[in-house]
Amino acid sequence: MVQTAARTAIALGSNIGNSLAIFTGALETLAQTSGISIQAQSHWYRTKAIGPTQPDYLNGCAILSVQISPQALLAQLLTIEQKFGRVRQEHWGPRTLDLDLLLYDDLILQQPNLQIPHPRMAERAFVLVPLAEIAPDWIDPISQRVIQDLLLEINTNDVHLF
Repeated sequence: MVQTAARTAIALGSNIGNSLAIFTGALETLAQTSGISIQAQSHWYRTKAIGPTQPDYLNGCAILSVQISPQALLAQLLTIEQKFGRVRQEHWGPRTLDLDLLLYDDLILQQPNLQIPHPRMAERAFVLVPLAEIAPDWIDPISQRVIQDLLLEINTNDVHLF
C-alpha cells in the first residue's frame, strides 16, 4: 500500500446505456472505496467515436487522491467497469463504461497490463479537453509539458460540452 496519497487522473467514457447515470454511479463507487477520494471532476463532453461505427461518446476526467498502488487502482477501475456492464468484445467497440488510468503523480510505469502515463493520452482530444479543464498545469512526466500545452497541439473539433 502506498504510504502517502498520490494524485491520479482518470478518464471516463461511455456510449451505451444511460451514460450520465453510469458516470455518477462509477464516481460514487470510487468515492466509497477505501484509500480513494475524488478531488475534482470535469464537465462531460460529447465526442465522436474512434473505431467501428457506433454512437457518440460521453467523456470526462476526474482527479483522485489515492493511497493504493497503481496496480490496485487499475484493479478497482476494472471491477467498477464490470459492475456497470462493461463487456470487452471488440477493440475500440461500444461500451457502457471505460475507466482509464491516465496519470499517477509523476510516475512513469511500463508493465504488460499498465502503462502510466496512458500511452495515447496526448493524442486524444476527448481526454485532454476534460483533463485540461481540471488539471491544466499537470506536467506529463514523459514530455515534461503541461496538459494545457499538449491540448494546443491536437484537433478538438469533435469534442463538445454536453
